[in-house]
Amino acid sequence: MKNEMQEKTPTVRGAIARITGPMVIARGMRGARMYEVVRVGQAGLTGEIIRLDGEQAYIQTYEDTSALCVGEPVAGTGESLLVSLGPGLLGSVFDGIQRPLAALQRASGDFIGRGLGADALPREKRWAFQPSVKPGDAVGPGDILGTVPETPGFTHRILVPPGKEGTVREVHAGERTVEEPVVVLADGTALSLAQKWPAKVARPVRRKLGFTQPFVTGQRILDTLFPIALGGTACLPGGFGTGKTVLEQSLAKFSTADVIVYVGCGERGNEMTDVLTEFPELADPRTGGPLMDRTVLVVNTSNMPVAAREASIYVGVTIAEYFRDMGYAAAVMVDSSSRWAEALREISSRLEEMPGEEGYPTYLASRLASFYERSGSAECLGSDLTGSITIIGAVSPPGGDYSEPVTQSTMRFTGALWALDSSLAHRRHYPAVNWHRSFTLYHEALAGWYREKLGPGWARLRERLVALLGKEAELQEVVQLVGPDALQAGDRFLLECSRLVRDAFLQQNAMSEVDASCSLAKQQGMLELMLDFHERGAGALGRGAALDKLLALPEREELGRLREIPEAEFAERGRALGERLTAALAALGGRAEEAGA
Repeated sequence: MKNEMQEKTPTVRGAIARITGPMVIARGMRGARMYEVVRVGQAGLTGEIIRLDGEQAYIQTYEDTSALCVGEPVAGTGESLLVSLGPGLLGSVFDGIQRPLAALQRASGDFIGRGLGADALPREKRWAFQPSVKPGDAVGPGDILGTVPETPGFTHRILVPPGKEGTVREVHAGERTVEEPVVVLADGTALSLAQKWPAKVARPVRRKLGFTQPFVTGQRILDTLFPIALGGTACLPGGFGTGKTVLEQSLAKFSTADVIVYVGCGERGNEMTDVLTEFPELADPRTGGPLMDRTVLVVNTSNMPVAAREASIYVGVTIAEYFRDMGYAAAVMVDSSSRWAEALREISSRLEEMPGEEGYPTYLASRLASFYERSGSAECLGSDLTGSITIIGAVSPPGGDYSEPVTQSTMRFTGALWALDSSLAHRRHYPAVNWHRSFTLYHEALAGWYREKLGPGWARLRERLVALLGKEAELQEVVQLVGPDALQAGDRFLLECSRLVRDAFLQQNAMSEVDASCSLAKQQGMLELMLDFHERGAGALGRGAALDKLLALPEREELGRLREIPEAEFAERGRALGERLTAALAALGGRAEEAGA
């Protein structure tokens, strides 16, 4: 089974001089280029040149080097690692170098054979191309040539590749494969449905834009306390069992992104198996169809070669850039960048480079920065469309140690920290986001959007919530010293209200059809009711009401079940509960005043 890269005539021929794990040193490679893809050995393993020293080339192979022998041939392809872009991406599952796993399974069974290749986009499938240009039109990079209905809920826009421009001479509408020309320019340049782009080179845009609207996740603790902007970045660190993968899957399903690119980078095989089996079964809340209709999976498990793991995140972000260029909001979920950094460390050690902190290469921070800088909102080339890429990178710090290099470097280049806490996970509090340790840098940029969409009260609600949680943290220190009975009634009531907020607002059940996602309007309504209960209840205590009677109100129990109310019913039922709560607190305070008189 060969792909297009294997069919090319070799540009350089050499021979293997040394083999060190996934690293192969080849001699006789004069004329080869840095980052050129080569075919290694009789089996034709795929590799990439990462260092040149005279006629010697240092090659990281994307496949297992077992049974390779010194003296076997090495052939250059003349190309860097290219990502195929076009109809057929959505719903696909690729490995770290964009080989479709379904095609590889048909060729070699459940275990990937060495030297196998497959075209990322199906060559034989025909797509219904609907042109939007005509002969005589002038087109340039990024202009839309037409559309293809790729899935029932997604329209694929066919773009002029960067660097191409001219006057349209021919247009071919109707059923076309990804290789057949759909537009021919006056100079003879044929443009097809597909294009290729180097994985490690950012695709160009007209200009980057500022942050103007949030990336709504449907997770209350994130949207309320630690929102990120559409086109922003977030670091999601957490130890084993803190729920990184489940949270990223929830974001993939319920966030405002039009396209999801999920990169499983070096995770355990059984965990990626769950992803591969669950994602096709998930229903898209937007369309009711399969979530895979707007999802691309790039899978590279921990037992696969580390070089392919290092390439996987670049393949994923390049695919996301392609959808951004169409004017869509794309989101990249990386799980996890720690495994990618470990691959970088292993490759660096094979090159005998000077190690940095904890053995990671000294350029770890710059590599992370160059990856996260490919996020952002932007004006697309050649059109009036704007698109965005939001990147959420999970980090797996050993032992939950946030001071290790990958976590620290990632925090420097991302705009939000969603810190997962093992102690919360042990108490079955999910999402296990530590509200004292997490932060966001996007509040000021998004303030105008929240004020316009949710009113001026949203910012005040968040301030009240932060104040409540901060006061609770102070009181917990006192409780640990003297016990809760030593506190005044007002402080004990505050602790109860804070517990209500933690259990019924900050906690969320990803397995519940109703509570798995929460709109901003419902979040605002829930928070208003809970914080008003605290404020008015404190007033009733001040007028002499008994704490036990205040906590025994049936409306308080209803507050704890607010998250179970469906979105369509929440406005009416929330308003009714607010009226009953106001009346109950007023009556409780009134009886206290009469008793005092």
